[in-house]
Amino acid sequence: MMFDISLSLALSLITAAVLFVHTKLGVRVKSLLGGREFTTRDAVLLVVMMGVMVTLLGWTIISIPPMAIVVLFLYAYSSVLFIFAYLIVPKWYLALLAPALFIALYFLWWNLILLNLFAVIFAISVSVYIGSLFTWKTTAIFVTLLTIMDVVQVLITGFMVESGEKTLSLGLPVAIALPSFPLQEYMMFLGLGDIFLSGLLTIQNTQKYGKRWGIATIVAIGAVFLLLETILLNSEVAAFPATVLVIAGWLTALGIRYLYKSLIFRAD
Repeated sequence: MMFDISLSLALSLITAAVLFVHTKLGVRVKSLLGGREFTTRDAVLLVVMMGVMVTLLGWTIISIPPMAIVVLFLYAYSSVLFIFAYLIVPKWYLALLAPALFIALYFLWWNLILLNLFAVIFAISVSVYIGSLFTWKTTAIFVTLLTIMDVVQVLITGFMVESGEKTLSLGLPVAIALPSFPLQEYMMFLGLGDIFLSGLLTIQNTQKYGKRWGIATIVAIGAVFLLLETILLNSEVAAFPATVLVIAGWLTALGIRYLYKSLIFRAD
């Protein structure tokens, strides 16, 4: 029987870090954004852009030069790093050190440890920054459309798998790569999009129901992810959209809260 706890544990720990950083920097992020929030149109466009990007990278008929992919991703990552560093140290010349260090390490001294480190940093940065733009309504719309897109791109077109393999072959931090645990027999991969989704849903639950239910969301997502991952590892499924696992955990947390509130109401 195949069994692994590395991905679910990593997902839980990173999501907890997202919640912690959002608690510390959330107000500053909203101030930087001027109180702006995503509209329904913004949420739809974001999913469409993600789908187009995955298609372009995964469609073998379209041949994008590797260096063009590297330049595009390095620019995007450097921008995210600069914004996140500026939130912590609001001096632009100091914030520039973060992307400069990242680019230097990528070209001069890159390895799996650094790939995972920067993947985690990017996941936390994007979750805290973009997560602050969402409302409960736009989150529901975004999550629904993202899940549909992910299912189609993984199970039908296969573009998600192809694009992931292509970007990872270039050493780009688009996922975290960990050996399976407790038996280190194979490598496990978790995309940044799945981590971002877990962080976004946790932030939204925290803002709507309080920090206690935010922590409960982290636990539920990790537990359900572990359960479903174990089932999938012991099946004949080669690839499966991890967004489904994350959302299943989120819905479990909402279900537990509903039952808890129902019991409290009846007791009163």
